[in-house]
Formats: sequence, structure tokens, C-alpha cells
Amino acid sequence: MEDELQIAMADLDEEKTLLLVEERIKAGYSSVEIIETCRRGVEIVGEKYSDSHYYLSDLIMSEEILKGVMRVLEPYIPTNDTVQGPSIVMGTIEGDIHDLGKNIIIYLLRSSGYKVHDLGVDVKPERFIQAVNETNASILGISVLISFCVSSIKRVVDLLDEAGMRDKVKVVVGGYPVNQEVKEFTGADFYANDVTEALRIYREILGVEEGSVSEF
Repeated sequence: MEDELQIAMADLDEEKTLLLVEERIKAGYSSVEIIETCRRGVEIVGEKYSDSHYYLSDLIMSEEILKGVMRVLEPYIPTNDTVQGPSIVMGTIEGDIHDLGKNIIIYLLRSSGYKVHDLGVDVKPERFIQAVNETNASILGISVLISFCVSSIKRVVDLLDEAGMRDKVKVVVGGYPVNQEVKEFTGADFYANDVTEALRIYREILGVEEGSVSEF
């Protein structure tokens, strides 16, 4: 049986979605559970868009509703000042301003108590290196949706190598256009083109580093 919140999200019913989110917060649901349910609703919107049942404006609307959900949940998610554990740097590569998938991953990681430094969008390769230096991050997540921006990800990996930091940092590339070929071209350690796979990868890396797999 489909979840009521998932259905509201898939139906693009913003008012009902936010109301159900508030109800679930009061009922003790975790932010991880709530975001994951809404994410599944957004996936349904994407499927309906692919089948021409929804328009581009509907797809954009679903993203805006999900952003609203994350704003509601933000006070319940730990900040970097209150969590311990390995540092993670994440950002969308230079030339690309898409951030929904990245933001979902960041919220889920922070909800699980990890320290995530969000560099935002259109991030220059040099800024990624600077952030890794500043935070001593062991994981670098780079998001991309526009194919011609992939070469800038290779530049990030090359800069890590030039700085003598490559062996100390796991690089995860995420986004719709990424595949094994992109992974090999950029020199990244892992790739994912959907949120579920990305979470599995982060869990795997963090599990190796901490000795146990963290539950999202």
C-alpha cells in the first residue's frame, strides 16, 4: 500500500505534503524517513514526466515542494557544530547549478550525524581542493547534471593528485549523466546516477572508515 505522504508528493499537493510532514515530525518520525518518503514521491513525478503525463513545470514544482519539506525539517537536523565523525565536502561542479540530488544526500548524511560541508553550486575545481584542506575531509562528493561540465571534475581529481592528497580522499561523482566511462575519465573512486545508489556508496565508504555501516 502506497504511503499517504508519498502520494501527496507525487500528486504535487504542496499543502497536504507539508501538513503531513508536520504531523510526522510530531509523531516522532525521523527526518531520514520523511525525506526518503518524499523522494520516492518525486521519483514518481519523474516517471510521469518521462511518460508525458506530467510537464516540465510539474517536475520543477515537485523539486520546489521537496525543498520546502527540507526547510521544514532543517531545525531537526544536526549542524556541523554538533556532530562528530569524518568530514565530507560536497558541491556541484563549475558550470552547473543543479543541486536537488546533492541537497537530498546532504540532508540524509547530516541527519545521520555526519559533518557535511556544502560548497553550493558552480564550484570551481580549486575551491574543492581548498575546502578539503580546510576541513581535512576524507570524502569529496561532486554533483553534475550537465555533461560538458564533466571535464572540470577531472580537473578536481588532477589537482588532488598534484597536491599529494589523492590517496587520502575518496571522490564520489553523482548525477544523471555519470557512468563507468565518466568515472574512468575523471579518475573518481565511485559514481552514482541516482540518490539510492549514492547513499549506498556513502554508507559503504563510511562503514569502512568507521568499522561499521551507519544506518540512514
